[in-house]
Amino acid sequence: MASLVRHVTIDCADAYQLASFWAKVLDSAVSDEDKPGDSEALVTTTGAALLFVTVPEPKGVKNRVHLDLQPQDRTRDEEVERLLALGATLVGDHRVPDGRGWVTLADIEGNEFCVERGAAERAG
Repeated sequence: MASLVRHVTIDCADAYQLASFWAKVLDSAVSDEDKPGDSEALVTTTGAALLFVTVPEPKGVKNRVHLDLQPQDRTRDEEVERLLALGATLVGDHRVPDGRGWVTLADIEGNEFCVERGAAERAG
């Protein structure tokens, strides 16, 4: 049998703080086993588990790998507004007039991620 992806691991300055941000983004929670100050923090969701690991080096350049989010019960634009209110920042707006495209945001430590059209927008 082939290997399975167990976690998507994200290096960061503060594992618990960044995990808390992403738990809100994903309507999930940080693992009960993780506490502020821990060097690792896990957020498990239906789609994937994200493992945040504190490292000494700061983020230096654009991510080589990033997450693409697809809202399930909101439009892309509603989700972008919600994420900005949580502390994300706008990096690039790639929406086009016909409704396609995406928005690139950065989390509270500057890691880029994209928000695509919501599930209902894709179906319609």
